[in-house]
Amino acid sequence: MKNSIRLFAAAPLPPDLQEKLAGHLAHFEHPSLRILPQQNLHLTLYFIGNVPENELPGIKERIVRVAQRHEPFTLQFERTEPGPKPRHPRLIWARFAPHPAFEALSRELTEMLAEQPPAQQKSIPHITLARYRKDAQPPKQLPAITSEEPLVLPVREVALWQSVLGAPHPSYSVLERYPLG
Repeated sequence: MKNSIRLFAAAPLPPDLQEKLAGHLAHFEHPSLRILPQQNLHLTLYFIGNVPENELPGIKERIVRVAQRHEPFTLQFERTEPGPKPRHPRLIWARFAPHPAFEALSRELTEMLAEQPPAQQKSIPHITLARYRKDAQPPKQLPAITSEEPLVLPVREVALWQSVLGAPHPSYSVLERYPLG
């Protein structure tokens, strides 16, 4: 698509949480694993995809309206593990406990930003930390990592991110931030 931009809505992470979650990856070291740069870590709320640049103002308006209708909330870390299917993982993710506020925010962003209403499916709050190479076999018997100390993710804003595809990783940048509430 000419003059298009690749976008997603996500909550940024505090730097201390980025570091703690990145530290979990030592348990998963393997040549088939591509670790994401810490600055790319985020909690996805809705992946928008490629859209014409002239649609950007309308997308921003819809995100502002959604963000204003939702209050800040905090997610509780559960574990870092291979996923989404543990027997055939494609990635390593940090999973957080389900939370009704996350569900509501993710669902409303999806409804407001999707071209067609998507099939109803429950969203799992997670942060992708690393991906397995498509051409490599992931190792067997991978661990699940929990934390001795409670880890939390305060969700205080929705950010509109731009993704530029590249090797070895896409680069992400925040275009705009919208406080909740």
